[in-house]
Amino acid sequence: MTGVIVVLLLVVLATAVATGARRWSLPAPSLLVVVGLVVGLMPWVPEVRLPPHVINVLVLPPLLYASAGEISVRDLRAVWRPVTGLVFGLVLASALAVGYVAQAITPLTAATAFILGSVLASTDPVAVTALGRRLSLPSRVQAMVQAESLFNDATSLVLYKVAVATVVSGSVISASGTALQFLILAGGGALIGAALAAVVTLIRRRTDDPMLETVIALVTPYASYVIAEQSHTSGVTAVIVSGVVLGSTGHKLGDAPVRLQVHAVYETVTFLLESVVFALIGLELPSTVRHLARDEHGWPLWVPVIAFTLLAIRLLWIFPLSALIHHRHREGDNRLSWRIPAVLSWAGTRGVMPLAAALSIPLVTHTGAPLPHRALILTLTTGTVALTLVFQGFTLVPVVRRSGIALEPEHTAREEARTRRHIAHAALDELKLLGDLDQLAELGTAAEVALKQARRHLEARIHQVEDAHYSDPDARPADAYREIRRTLIAIEAAELHRLYEANKISNATRRRIQHELDLEEASLRPCD
Repeated sequence: MTGVIVVLLLVVLATAVATGARRWSLPAPSLLVVVGLVVGLMPWVPEVRLPPHVINVLVLPPLLYASAGEISVRDLRAVWRPVTGLVFGLVLASALAVGYVAQAITPLTAATAFILGSVLASTDPVAVTALGRRLSLPSRVQAMVQAESLFNDATSLVLYKVAVATVVSGSVISASGTALQFLILAGGGALIGAALAAVVTLIRRRTDDPMLETVIALVTPYASYVIAEQSHTSGVTAVIVSGVVLGSTGHKLGDAPVRLQVHAVYETVTFLLESVVFALIGLELPSTVRHLARDEHGWPLWVPVIAFTLLAIRLLWIFPLSALIHHRHREGDNRLSWRIPAVLSWAGTRGVMPLAAALSIPLVTHTGAPLPHRALILTLTTGTVALTLVFQGFTLVPVVRRSGIALEPEHTAREEARTRRHIAHAALDELKLLGDLDQLAELGTAAEVALKQARRHLEARIHQVEDAHYSDPDARPADAYREIRRTLIAIEAAELHRLYEANKISNATRRRIQHELDLEEASLRPCD
């Protein structure tokens, strides 16, 4: 069986499993890892060896870009203080703790154990975002989980490069050198990502070709990553920054049909890549085990210990941090709750990023000798990633449900209903002024009929606001009606984003209702 056939079969299998996971309301990443592990244990399946650039260059950029696009700048501003403590302090504490434990229980030396610690120190944005889609967390908690997983990669990447340089060259890097390297990697990557986002914004504002805009959206994460890496900065940070910036301004780029097409294409690409990459994590484990030395076969016992260490350090860091933040901002007699820290701790799964880092570990040192225990580091990384995805992934929903912080469906429905009613009233108020505008004279004798029709449409939406699939009654493809409806949809969209910027609705509500407005606007386009 050739490698191409294996890849094609894996795509088909992963897509089928991910589709079934959605249908059965199961965490797709966790189920895909289990299926990949089962397939990898079958004797007739050939060994899977992934070159590092396959994940680093082909898979990671679009997945990171899609994850970054789901968090807004407004949400980042609201959670930057606690996230900073997690991005820097918790990553360093996790790397040191895992390195110490690995040195104590495995054949790894201090230097190679620190490589393992730096690889596993950060949570994974792809896994966290994929698991988080199934949860109805409050917007602040969801923002904290996503922001931490997005921005802690720069810290762990610096630690990883320091650890690898120490092992490969035998040199010791000073604290000042490490800080300088962090500024170059993270700061340079952020600048490149922001600059590229600005360029893409200028280009997309000057084109209305759906095909061209879709291509630009697909190329943007790859361009961010490659340019940053070639500039010796962090490609991961560049992709994340460009994704956050463009995700926050995406509603201003292009018209409704373009946004709908870009959204549909990206959802398809993300679904396929996520499905394959999580299956590969399970599939990779049996092949890495075959390359272990005789004194490294204790990995089935070491993996749970390392995974427990990561979880324990996370609990020991987040609970005191939560208590400190609560003490500084407490109001009245509010008691400290365990619920949010518990969910934040349990959501710290590992995923694609650690696997990509482990695959990038050099094969030899500066002397040409094989890098010691490389296969063991890759096995422990893959095993820990698989264990956290399966154990924490399958139990995250019960933990959230037990904590009681998940938003009830009624809460989300009420917020969306209030928002729809509010923006419909704003459009109705504008509609009352349209009758006095001179521009209606250009629409001909159909203007008065179209105004009445648009008014009926808005009044019906206000009375039936809870029906998410309400359709336009008796709409005729008259030019006057389409022109008036486009004007009113623009008013509703502007009011929607005003509510969001005023912090009166969540990012999820804004994205859903904007999508509905785009669908309605696209339906108003005349048929050719």
